Amino acid sequence: MKKEDTKNIILKKALELFSEKGYNAVSVDEIAKAVGIKAPSLYNHFSGKQAIFNAIVNATSKQYETDTDKINIHVQNVKQDISVFTEISEESLINKVKELFDYSLHNETISRFRKMMTIEQFRSEDLAELYYKRYVERIINYHTEIFCNLISERKLKNEDPKTLALMYVAPIITLIEVCDRQPEKYNECIEKLEKHIRLFYKTFGI
Repeated sequence: MKKEDTKNIILKKALELFSEKGYNAVSVDEIAKAVGIKAPSLYNHFSGKQAIFNAIVNATSKQYETDTDKINIHVQNVKQDISVFTEISEESLINKVKELFDYSLHNETISRFRKMMTIEQFRSEDLAELYYKRYVERIINYHTEIFCNLISERKLKNEDPKTLALMYVAPIITLIEVCDRQPEKYNECIEKLEKHIRLFYKTFGI
């Protein structure tokens, strides 16, 4: 097996274990066993468990950026998305949000990483900060800037953009968390998601 292939398998198996048991509960030996190699062989690829975790963080960030680019959403770069949202219709917005919602829930790597971070934020101050920056602050700041531009273009009512971002994002995050815990409520959550987008569009759109 190629070295790069082994590294990817280590990251995949480690993420599976971390998302199921939590970072602290998983040992290097356990990761190696899941991969089908001995612990000393694992150290040929990573210096330890923290290095594996760091590699997972970097890999998932790159994957998210690549995948969302295909949906024409670039959370890392607001300027690329301003034109997308300036002329977007209600139906197009609903479809785009549904696409992102499904991606977040059903992409195995992205879903496992989110579940792992949901667990670990309560066990580590550093990971709590990472969770907040990735799943709260970044999303709020992104939509705040988008809404600032929509207000200036007279596409959105002149309300505080950060408050609008909180109102818009919070229900979506909540519905994803509901589906994480209770997948059987997916259809119900999709219905609520659509109603939320329509109400927001109707209430604050011009």
